[in-house]
Amino acid sequence: MDGNQTWITEVTLLGFQVDPVLESFLFGLFSLFYTLTLLGNGVILGLICSDSRLHTPMYFFLSHLAIIDMSYASNNVPKMLANLVSQKRTISFVPCIMQTFLYLAFAHTECLILVVMSYDRYVAICHPLRYTIIMSWRVCSVLTITSWVFSFLLALVHLVLILRLPFCGPHEINHFFCEILSVLKLACADTSLNQVVIFSACVFILLGPLCLVLVSYTRILFSILRIQAAEGRRKAFSTCSSHLCVVGLFFGSAIVMYMAPKSPHPEEQQKVLSLFYSLFNPMLNPLIYSLRNAEVRGALRRALWKERPM
Repeated sequence: MDGNQTWITEVTLLGFQVDPVLESFLFGLFSLFYTLTLLGNGVILGLICSDSRLHTPMYFFLSHLAIIDMSYASNNVPKMLANLVSQKRTISFVPCIMQTFLYLAFAHTECLILVVMSYDRYVAICHPLRYTIIMSWRVCSVLTITSWVFSFLLALVHLVLILRLPFCGPHEINHFFCEILSVLKLACADTSLNQVVIFSACVFILLGPLCLVLVSYTRILFSILRIQAAEGRRKAFSTCSSHLCVVGLFFGSAIVMYMAPKSPHPEEQQKVLSLFYSLFNPMLNPLIYSLRNAEVRGALRRALWKERPM
């Protein structure tokens, strides 16, 4: 390294470079979205924990999805909101790297949990008589723990590869949080190994799970079409369509962000797509599951009725 290169201790998050009036509007809008995210996922998690009728594998996985969504949003959004109303938009380098690590860990975990949820629906619809045997609580626990542990280990690999790099500037990240591709631009060394590992991880954690999800729902679709009872067919379609909405939003935005050809303005594209991860997906997930799922709506009515004074 040249003698005039220095290690950076903090960086500036440029965020959304708009006029102050629009920044105030975005602060109010994103604050509302963040509140709805915490409230919606918190309600889903509370209902699943308190209502014994929701103590099934599907809702067990859904509770983990709610935890991931709240954690994911809380990792990225508070700093973004603070920067929208502050002139000082710096973040120390160590918290920045930790934000990158947690961002990757929660994103990987959500990928795997969505695959597990699709497998759960496949077993429930295609092998209903063996469902309780195949999806025992031991199997559910192993699948969930494996998803969390593997995701954090994969994120740790990215972290180790980042920390091996010398960071000497520039001191600005053109993003609203420390997203990994933006952080790598701060390095004053070759990042080709990091780029290869990121692309390989995308193939493994995005394309692989997406193919498994599509195979599962293709099998599910053929099984649903063979169901004779109209009510059973409607219920199966309702449950699976809500899952597919979540899968499409999550995997679609991730693949466009990390695997699609770059747009003429890649930084602005990353900001918009990152909003899907940080705000829109976590906010929409409980809405999709609660509004389209009769069991969740029923649990919410029972909870509200229980709280109503006699």
